[in-house]
Order: sequence, then structure tokens, then C-alpha cells
Amino acid sequence: MNVTLAADERLCEINEKLRLIQKQDALAFGTDAYLLFAFLRPAPRARALELGCGNGVISLLAATRDRFSRIDAAEIQTEMAALTVRNVALNGLAEKITVHHADIRALNSANLGGEIDVVFANPPYMRTDSGAASPRTALQIARHECEGGIKEFAAAAARCLKFGGLFYTVYRPDRLESLLAALKEAGLAPKRMLFVHDHPDAAPSMVLTEAKKGAAEGLKILPPLFLHTVSGDTTLSPRARRIYDTGFIT
Repeated sequence: MNVTLAADERLCEINEKLRLIQKQDALAFGTDAYLLFAFLRPAPRARALELGCGNGVISLLAATRDRFSRIDAAEIQTEMAALTVRNVALNGLAEKITVHHADIRALNSANLGGEIDVVFANPPYMRTDSGAASPRTALQIARHECEGGIKEFAAAAARCLKFGGLFYTVYRPDRLESLLAALKEAGLAPKRMLFVHDHPDAAPSMVLTEAKKGAAEGLKILPPLFLHTVSGDTTLSPRARRIYDTGFIT
């Protein structure tokens, strides 16, 4: 399929042989997005929803690996929602992914035509009053809670999920208190959690969480994931290499 790119766009080939159009002034595909995809448990008969899909990469990865039977991908930014539509078409996944130009703060199961089995999201990590503001709107919205933070994402997941449905997210460990508070307020009980470190001597840089709607407490902390064996080494650790090779976190 021939691709026409705008001046601010580039075409990349990423994992699973996907072709991804990315905007130079928007958040690029990175480790957090791939690890969130790998953290999703396969549910081939389930209907899934991605909140704040950006360029659609996590939904694309999940659809390519047949994690779910159908995926709805919601994005508030008009330009980014349109980009996701293009990426879906580019990879021949239109029968598996439906893109919605929507504000997750107004999203519910009725908007989607029924309750959802699985919701996943890579939400903005930074408060609006923290960090340097980006002059690039798409990047600012992706990184800062301009259009909703973890509280709004958890609430949206709860509104859309069926009882017993799962919500997956990747977040920053230094905001773990906010994550847990948001999940509790939304009635989502954390059931599985994984801390990711650059190397064994480094503090965790991200946390992956699986929560269940309406469940009782009972959280399993998985063994930490070290991306590299020593500081400064760019070679992936054996476990990280297996994750990138298989698309699964084990």
C-alpha cells in the first residue's frame, strides 16, 4: 500500500512487522507502549477498548497478535484519531479495530453499544503543574493531564467495563498513590502488578497494573523486570529479550 506522508510525519517498521506513521511533534512509540501490549493477557473472544490511543500502536499490536476479537480505540485529538484510522488501514486491520474520535471523560458502554471485556490505556503521567510545558499540543496532551488524568481514565474504564472486566495500564511509580486511589474510587481492584527497572541497581521507571472491576482485594506483585543487566548496557536482558521476541510478559 502506497503511503502519502505529510511534512511532519515519518513511516517506521516496528514490532510484529507493523508499519506505523508517526508525527514528529507527537509522542513516539516507546518501551512503555510495547510493555503494556505484552502485559495484556490473551482473550481471543473478548471485546477490548483502548482509551487515549494516540497513533493507535498498542491497538495495532494487540490486533496483529489476536489478543482480542475486536478493539475499539478512542482518541480525543482530531488529528491523532485520523492518524490512527490511517495506521489501521495501512496494516489491513480495519475489520478488527474501530476508531472513535471521543473524549474518554464522556465515554460509557452505551456510547459503544455494549459493555466491554477489557480496557487498556497508556494515560498521561504528569500533572499539568509539573514538568516543562511542551509547545507542541499533541505532545503536551500525551504527557500531561490536560484532557484527563489517571482518575478520569480509571472512571472511564469502570463505566465501560462489564462486572469482572479487566483494566490494564502503565504508569509512573512515583505516582503510584494516585493510581491506587483512582482504581479504588472507580471500583477497580488491582490484581497483578509489575515494576520495570532499567537495570537491577535502578529504581523502577514504570509500573504495569491489571485491575478487575468489582473484585475483592488480592494483589499479586510479579518479579521485577530489568530491561538491562547492568547500568549503561544497551543490550536487553534475557527476560526482556524474550518479551520482545514473543510479545508476552512471563
